Amino acid sequence: MFHVKHPWCPLFNVSRETGCAYLYLAKDTSTISIRRGGYMTITPGGSTPPLLPKPPHTRVFTISNQKGGVGKTSTAVNIAAALAEAGMNVLVIDNDPQGNASTALGIEHGVELPSTYNTLIDDTPLSDIVQECPDLDNLWCAPANIDLAGAEIELVSVVAREKRLKNALEDYTEWRAQQGMGRLDYVFIDCPPSLGLLTVNAFVAAEEILIPIQCEYYALEGLSQLLKNIQMIQKHLNSNLEISTILLTMYDGRTNLAYQVAEEVREHFPQETLQTKIPRSVRISEAPSYQQTVISYDPTSTGAQAYREAAQEIARR
Repeated sequence: MFHVKHPWCPLFNVSRETGCAYLYLAKDTSTISIRRGGYMTITPGGSTPPLLPKPPHTRVFTISNQKGGVGKTSTAVNIAAALAEAGMNVLVIDNDPQGNASTALGIEHGVELPSTYNTLIDDTPLSDIVQECPDLDNLWCAPANIDLAGAEIELVSVVAREKRLKNALEDYTEWRAQQGMGRLDYVFIDCPPSLGLLTVNAFVAAEEILIPIQCEYYALEGLSQLLKNIQMIQKHLNSNLEISTILLTMYDGRTNLAYQVAEEVREHFPQETLQTKIPRSVRISEAPSYQQTVISYDPTSTGAQAYREAAQEIARR
């Protein structure tokens, strides 16, 4: 992303990845999106990215990394919000007992409310627990709460324990069709930083894996073990599963280490690694405290712009 000064506009951003420009007049007023071809659209009330192609079928992503603190939840909610902002129908399934994805999307997830725990253990339909995100009309979330922490143990004795989430998602898709609701374009499953039954359920339910990798050395150490576990899932439970996307997060361009980690990841995964890197950003960290994604909290920030560009790359793959 680079900035071009304009005499009557405080911020004019042009994406190197897409060739699209975003002209922000003010944080809460209007956005002019200028695209290739020279035409522009003006939308009141916030930022509007370029229209993206809808996938031919629902794309189901598991966002996983056994190392904590690499940006899994931030990636899940912000990529989902960026795609929903572009007109996609998006579902986020919070499969982490911490429930941080639910918080970031402004979804109630107290222990008295039905959650993904009830879906996995009690066969509660997803249609009974899914809530609509207050900031975006076409973004939904299946919330999680602390009850989910006990699901790892309770699932051990359940029949077809690895396929509980997959079956629930298939039933929810059919229910939406019966209700005349639009087809889901994307599903993102946010996983805990572990390789237990919750993560296995997510791997079985998905077709694609998105791995956020923090641009530090420790993040590379756990990657080999994660890849071995994915290979086991592919061999025994879900032959359609593939690592489709790797996203570099918390990138600090001032350090050699971040550059070296990024280059090493690109060397081993040249096709899977997105060109967009998510920078370290205070706004990304602040947004969840207001129960918002950075896309809603500060649409002109570098973090929001980076997640929009990452979403565009994913959509065009």
